[in-house]
Parts: sequence; C-alpha cells; structure tokens
Amino acid sequence: MENQEESNRRPLAVRNISITKRIAVWLSQKNITPNQISLMSIVFAVVGFAFAAGYHFWPAPVWLVLFALMIQMRLLCNLFDGMVAVEGGKKTPAGELFNDVPDRIADPLLIVAAGLVAYSAFAMPLAWVAALLAVLSAYIRVLGVSMDCPADFRGPMAKQHRMALLTVTLLVMAINQWFDLLPNVGLYLMDIALATMVIGCAFTCWRRLAFIFTTKEQQAQAASVAASEPLSEPLNEKTHD
Repeated sequence: MENQEESNRRPLAVRNISITKRIAVWLSQKNITPNQISLMSIVFAVVGFAFAAGYHFWPAPVWLVLFALMIQMRLLCNLFDGMVAVEGGKKTPAGELFNDVPDRIADPLLIVAAGLVAYSAFAMPLAWVAALLAVLSAYIRVLGVSMDCPADFRGPMAKQHRMALLTVTLLVMAINQWFDLLPNVGLYLMDIALATMVIGCAFTCWRRLAFIFTTKEQQAQAASVAASEPLSEPLNEKTHD
C-alpha cells in the first residue's frame, strides 16, 4: 500500500535537500497539520491574485515581484504538506482530499491572475483557456489512477512547469521595467507565456490520455495472455510401493 502511495506522489528532487528536510521536521513538530498547510496554498494564491490586480490598476514592477513570491509560497505549501504528512507521520484519512482540491483552486486562480498583468486583448481568454487546461490535465492524471494506471506527472506543462513559467516571466517583466531594457517587447512577455502554457497544457493532456490508453491496452493484452495459458497439470499422486 505504501509503495502505491509513493508511486502516486509527484517526484520532486527538492525533497532530498537537507534544508528542506529540516524545515519539514520543524513543521511536523509544531501544532500544524498537513491539511492546514494545503489550505494555506489557497490563501497565497488569493494574495497573489490581489497583487496581480494591483499591477493591473497601478502598474509598478514591485507588484510583479510580490506576485512571483506568492506563486513560490504556494509551491512551498504543496511541498511541505506532503512532507509533513508522509515523512512527518501526520497523515490523515482525508489527506488526499486536502492535497488535491486546494490545487484545483490555487492553480487556475494564479493563471487567471497572470492574465491581469498581460497586455494584449487576448490576455484574459488565453489565461482562462490555460486555467481550464491545467485543471483538465490534473483530472486526466487522477482519472488514470482511478483506472489502475500509474500516476502520470509528465509535462511539458505539469504544475511545477506552469508555476516556473509564470515566476520567471514575472521577474523578467519586473527587471525589464526597472531598467527599461525592451519597453515594447516587455509588454507582451506574459501574453507569450500564456500562449506557451496553452499549447503546452494541450500537449500534456494529449500525452496523459495517450498514456492511459496505451497502459489499458497493455493490461488487457497481459490479461488475455494470462487467461489463454493452459493450467499446469496437477502433480501425480505418489503411488504406494
């Protein structure tokens, strides 16, 4: 059972970093539950949305940096809720519910917020499509697990890839505005990022669907071969001398 739970867990190299482990141990020793950490990811996403709205109405590079910081805080919540639950031994019966549902809220909230800092007239439609595809990609992964397939966390636009794209774009936009490097091109950086996310998420959904189809076909073939194999003959009873 534990091996199955581990296979359904997103593989992250950052879990093996010593400072990350120490923080997880410190959190597990406090009166903090993994479910509370999961819910905090929604709080950071809401604050990030507020910072994006601040930039939309009062454009200033500092809003972009703060927005990027909230994205990373949300990701830290996603990291430590699992580590406190598993490595810290504080798993709860409803842990999977709290692990997954807040992501389905925080993810589209941050992506739609990115549409507020973009420039073109297509920014918000792109953001909404990207948000819907992000939720769809997660749904396909969970659907695959429910169909007895291994959890598929591949990208090219898995959660960590989407958040990294938004974070880097926001920081580049802030630097570009502070130093006035490419004033015209810089306006459309988030539009380009959102368009890239839409294409990448659509490809990710297709890959995950194809993986489920292929896996089920292989499982059916394996079951058919096993059913067609003749039963081994019973051992002859020993004759008495």
